[in-house]
Amino acid sequence: MSKSFGVQDYLEGIRNKNRTVLSRAITLVESTNPDHQKMAQELIHLVLPMSGNSKRIGISGTPGVGKSTFIEAFGKLLTSKNKSVAVLAVDPTSKVSGGSILGDKTRMNELAIDPLAYIRPSPSGESLGGVARRTREALLLCEAFGFDYVLIETVGVGQSETTVSQMVDLFIMLLQPGAGDDLQGIKRGILEVVDMVLVTKDDGDQQKIIQKAKHDYQMALQILRHDGKIPPVLSCSSLTNSGFPEIYHLIETYFADQGPYILEKRNRQGIDWMWQLIQEGLKDLFKKEVGQEEINQFESLVLSKNKTPSESASLLLRRFKNKN
Repeated sequence: MSKSFGVQDYLEGIRNKNRTVLSRAITLVESTNPDHQKMAQELIHLVLPMSGNSKRIGISGTPGVGKSTFIEAFGKLLTSKNKSVAVLAVDPTSKVSGGSILGDKTRMNELAIDPLAYIRPSPSGESLGGVARRTREALLLCEAFGFDYVLIETVGVGQSETTVSQMVDLFIMLLQPGAGDDLQGIKRGILEVVDMVLVTKDDGDQQKIIQKAKHDYQMALQILRHDGKIPPVLSCSSLTNSGFPEIYHLIETYFADQGPYILEKRNRQGIDWMWQLIQEGLKDLFKKEVGQEEINQFESLVLSKNKTPSESASLLLRRFKNKN
């Protein structure tokens, strides 16, 4: 490809379903280079009318629950029904080196070579909730490309990871058998926004444990959810594929029955996205205008207890205001 690859080239490549161009476009929106960001925003504006037709599903779960294994099994089920699927898998970024593992393609060997599937690992960076800062733009690019489903796999479970619910139509939580231990580690905020709970590893001779886990999760959801929408709790095995036909049927029913709700949800998500970008932009502008040296000085004053955090914040904000 030419070095002078422009916005119209990206747009044409996506229209022609060129996966190399799609990957390059996602790299463009993930770039922090100001020139790249300017071009990326122009591209997003152009593809926006082409987006919105995919089924957006977020998938989260405790570490070791088998998210990648589940996504591969579910993705293969979708492609067996002639449905195309894009997987945006957000990998954890090292706080020491800044690098990330980006190993999702090796964990989804069969799905990675499926002609109807596309897997794109992205580093999470410092983004709130373990969701890459530009995941929303990547989602829109995949929708413009024409994928029937876009699956977003998040890093793990934490209070802030409810951020994923602000960009998907259906949020699925994967949980392991052994409900007593798991329930203590699950943040209330996540259970308040999930749309479906799946107990994994439903194979072998642990039916009693599976049934108890499902019962405990159902009871917990009934206690925590006061909006009248109690998510269904199912079980599945990615090894034997048990439970997947029922999960697929439930998901399809959800999208068929919840059309107006999903449209309203997407409208709210658009507003949430706008304000999140404003907050991020203001933070970046604040750091640029005030300067890191001055910020470091006030951080030292807070650490030495010569100024309170409130005093330091007020003074820094005043200096920022005076510069604008």
